[in-house]
Amino acid sequence: MNFDLTPEQDQLRDAVRALGRRYGHSYFVEKAKSGGHTTELWEEAGRLGYLGVNVPTEYGGGGGGLTELAIVCEELAAAGCPLLLLVVSPAIAATVIHRHGIDEQRKRFLPGFADGSLKVVFAITEPDAGSNFHRLGTVARRDGDDWLLSGRKCYISGVDEAQYVLVVARTEDAATGKLKPALFLVPTDAAGLTRSKLDMEIVSPENQFLLYLDDVRLPADALVGGSLDAGLPALFAGLNPERITVAAMGVGTGRYAIERATDYTATRKVWGGRSIGAHQGVAHPLAHAAVQVELARLMIHKAATLYDAGRDLEAGVSGNMAKYAAGEAAALAVDTAVQALGGAGMTTEYGVATMLGAVRAGRIAPVSREMILNFVAQHVLGQEKSY
Repeated sequence: MNFDLTPEQDQLRDAVRALGRRYGHSYFVEKAKSGGHTTELWEEAGRLGYLGVNVPTEYGGGGGGLTELAIVCEELAAAGCPLLLLVVSPAIAATVIHRHGIDEQRKRFLPGFADGSLKVVFAITEPDAGSNFHRLGTVARRDGDDWLLSGRKCYISGVDEAQYVLVVARTEDAATGKLKPALFLVPTDAAGLTRSKLDMEIVSPENQFLLYLDDVRLPADALVGGSLDAGLPALFAGLNPERITVAAMGVGTGRYAIERATDYTATRKVWGGRSIGAHQGVAHPLAHAAVQVELARLMIHKAATLYDAGRDLEAGVSGNMAKYAAGEAAALAVDTAVQALGGAGMTTEYGVATMLGAVRAGRIAPVSREMILNFVAQHVLGQEKSY
């Protein structure tokens, strides 16, 4: 059992940390509040190879795994710049295409993931079905050699920044007549695809959208894997990377909040000559939050290690636990930091309350804490399915 990063992973962590701090949380907030995007940070991270650390070297990537991508997600978040598109593009979409795309799709898309020039977002959630793919209403049907997609998607991140949307739809199995999932690469400028922006109470440069697909016509090669049999494995291929990288972002945000709070409480003096951090009423909550963040960090490391070893079932359990732990720890850390800073914690200047919406959302998405508890109860504790 080894808890140490390799020298190369340590170098990656240091380099990404330095890049994130050069931009900092004030950059992130300014972009979010002005309606802009973190384009400069994304492009520089791409040029330096950080966005493609998990893409094979034959396609221009770093040849690493999910462990390396989790490091990138965590360190940018720890610098106050959590980039949600790291989850949906390099983690979900690139993994799906690498593991289940046909050779032509790999050659066409993976080099763009490797250098950051390509962004592909992910669309599974629907107004009536949530993330339950058994009830998806978005349907794909054959029309000659083409496909026609119709349906609605909601809470789709970053569509205005992406060239493609990886859409989860349902198709009819010719042999059984049953509907089965399939994934399609849909250009964001495709005829029949429209979007409307959702107003969210979250300080983030990445926007959320409703998508409407009205007989969007796609060529045969838009089907990921080139076969309907690839749909279900391809869908599940993106779930573990999604949970682990979201968890890494949460842990990074928790680290950021605790660092801001401890810097403040170690120097803030109100009652005599001692800092407010000398008082247990201030120090103990911060210490407790730090413990929870570090515990979540360890589970992320375990989940990513299992995933990179090809142990998908075990990685699924650990990935869900990591996502649960990180969501809870990040929310606790930010709330505790705000409390420790008092009134200053609610100001934009101190850069802590700006994270409240994001960490609260981390307990809901991409899978709610309750659904993770259902998963653990059923698959770890052997309880009867409750839903």
